[in-house]
Amino acid sequence: MWSRRQFLQQQSVGFGWLALAGLLSEQTHARQDQLPSDAALPLTHWPAKAKHVILCYMSGGVSQVDSFDPKPELSRWHGQPMPLKVERTQFNNNGNVMQSPFRFRRAGRSGLPISELFPELSKVADHLAVVRSMTTPFNEHSQGNFFVHAGFPFMGFPSAGAWCAYGLGSENHDLPAFVVLQSGGAVPPHGGVALFSNGFLPGRTQGSILQADRTDALPNLVAGRSRDAQRRQLEFTQGLDQQWATQTHADRVLESAIASHETAFRMQTAVPELCDLSGETQATRDMYGVDHPNASLGAYARQCLLARRLIEKGVRFVELSCLTVGIGAGGAPNPWDQHGDLALGHKTMATQVDQPLAALIKDLEQRGLLDETILVWTGEFGRTPFSQGGSGRDHNPFGFSIWMAGGGIKGGTIHGETDVFGYHVVEHPTTFYDLWATVLHQLGIDHERLTFRSGGRDFRLTDVHGEVIRPILS
Repeated sequence: MWSRRQFLQQQSVGFGWLALAGLLSEQTHARQDQLPSDAALPLTHWPAKAKHVILCYMSGGVSQVDSFDPKPELSRWHGQPMPLKVERTQFNNNGNVMQSPFRFRRAGRSGLPISELFPELSKVADHLAVVRSMTTPFNEHSQGNFFVHAGFPFMGFPSAGAWCAYGLGSENHDLPAFVVLQSGGAVPPHGGVALFSNGFLPGRTQGSILQADRTDALPNLVAGRSRDAQRRQLEFTQGLDQQWATQTHADRVLESAIASHETAFRMQTAVPELCDLSGETQATRDMYGVDHPNASLGAYARQCLLARRLIEKGVRFVELSCLTVGIGAGGAPNPWDQHGDLALGHKTMATQVDQPLAALIKDLEQRGLLDETILVWTGEFGRTPFSQGGSGRDHNPFGFSIWMAGGGIKGGTIHGETDVFGYHVVEHPTTFYDLWATVLHQLGIDHERLTFRSGGRDFRLTDVHGEVIRPILS
């Protein structure tokens, strides 16, 4: 039995520990980031290294052995049968080993090997973290595109941009939190606009497509009535909606529709101002290549410049779209898809994106925005080290390269490795689940704790997988 003195001594120490725990908890929350009222999370799970994401999507599949993963062994075996077992490919029209038609050079202080396809990106090599060990279970465009965007190989699930908008909310209520940019006649990759879907998340998180090179960047945005008349109509319809919401106990879909109507009303002013580049200096336009005589380069440059302006305005997630313009570019939904004449096709596509993306990185850095913005450069899979049809390459899901930059990413680094032919991953295999777990981690989110219950199950962007790629974090 304890004496009264012993009991009070023990309890006083316990109260002290409780007080200390409370103080430490308050300090921990103080170090976390307060999020907007429309965010699913009141606070980030830990201090965020980044606030925004730009997804540079190279639809069609870039060849890793011609871009960021040099393989000298291909030259030695060029024209000979593949000495390794060849997996079944998309078209199964497999030829012999095919060397890269492009030379590689070491770039930056880090000496990062980059193909001559990307002379401008080579100048910002020390910002790039190249993951050479990306893999995917899918060998077909539509499934691959859905898997990259949503973590599932078919439609109906929220895109990564929607998940970021859901968890973090919007920093600018005049603009959507998730924006997809197009220009020059670009179309969505195979899978269509469902790739930018909110799925079962609130409707406000869906990606809004803006045409970066059109005066009406968002079709039917401006009505033929005065703003006062529109406001009266909006208030009337919202009154009816709110009445119905009360009767239905605040149905989530209806609430999202009401919020979307309000955002659309405010976008009538915000979007035209955003897309007006007349205030940009000629030096900035030249750096990006907005006025370049190469039509595809100029169109993609406008997307990149507009992406920077969106980030400045607080948009959470921006996705850029490649165009099918120029000799050798692939089909409209997948312009990097060169099953024949890869040398010409990849050169055309690299010329389109190289200068604008390098300018985007430099511009973000100059404005102090690169540290809070993560750039992700990826396609849905890579390409085979052996030929298809003599001069092209087929799809290769077994090992390919992506890169990330900004937002606490350690630049000038390489993670993972493929075999001597660049065919299969042999070190640190990585998945798109790992990619998005890493992005969310840098945004201050534990990917396992950002969930949404639908159909009786808790879903998340990384499904039941995903590990943060810690070696590339600074």
